[in-house]
Amino acid sequence: MSQPLPSHTKVAIIGSGPAGLTAAIYAGRALLNPFVIAGREVGGQLMTTTDVENFPGFPGGVMGPELMTKMREQAERFEVDFLEENVVSIDTQAKPFSIKTESHSLTADAVILATGASAKWLGLPSEQRLRGHGVSSCATCDGFFFRGKEIAVIGGGDSAMEEATFLTRFASKVYLVHRREEFRASKIMLEKAKSDPKIEFVLNSEIEEVLGEEKVSGLKIKNNQTNEVSTLSVEGVFVAIGHQPNSGFLAGAIEVDATGYVVIKDDYHTSVPGIFVAGDLHDHKYRQAITAAGAGCAAALEAERYLARKD
Repeated sequence: MSQPLPSHTKVAIIGSGPAGLTAAIYAGRALLNPFVIAGREVGGQLMTTTDVENFPGFPGGVMGPELMTKMREQAERFEVDFLEENVVSIDTQAKPFSIKTESHSLTADAVILATGASAKWLGLPSEQRLRGHGVSSCATCDGFFFRGKEIAVIGGGDSAMEEATFLTRFASKVYLVHRREEFRASKIMLEKAKSDPKIEFVLNSEIEEVLGEEKVSGLKIKNNQTNEVSTLSVEGVFVAIGHQPNSGFLAGAIEVDATGYVVIKDDYHTSVPGIFVAGDLHDHKYRQAITAAGAGCAAALEAERYLARKD
């Protein structure tokens, strides 16, 4: 922040991933002087991603942190200011809206929510150490890097079945490891995975450790029925046990669904006029950087139109 912290802004953008930064670029170009509350994890999930090969404009690929740095620099070119704190609460009962961060309070005429969603992990130190080095939570993002290799998908829901089936395009073999014999996945998704000759099910099994020093070399798994411990030789591990939207700070301020994702009413509007949403905070289907960026663009344009009508 080169300027004093504002007490009021036309547009407050909460989040600094592809959705939030794209919204900031568009709002900045529209001379709305947006203020970005970036959060403590600046840049979102892409800050822990190595090669990004599916974002347009980078034919040789780009590192996740580099992409987010460039997007932030582009936003700053339009005099967008940032506060690297988390939002504690937002009051949508009166206008302008009131926002509280860890150390600051301000009001805003419009708000764009772009705090994303976080992948659920197994909670193993070895898993976190090897994230981006063979451990991933996004088959669409990283499957291309495992051509001709044996990999494992962890989970038992539709996401796990979908990711395992998708990964057979690249991998020579996909082990689907699940801690039970029963599945949460829909019957059609389960049958599709079971009928694929490249997919082998490893049931009643729990991950004890992700093996490897600089990159994944295998999984240490334990059969929870027999207590037998074995090693599964794989070069990639895809954790597909779900995502958690980062919507806790909203605390009833706007409508969310049963799993915490913000509900879109129309054209990125939420249940409260003047509050908009973009990216993985509402999108539990695609979860891609490029779709989040597109949503950030749309939300900023809708916020601009809202403010024009309001004025």
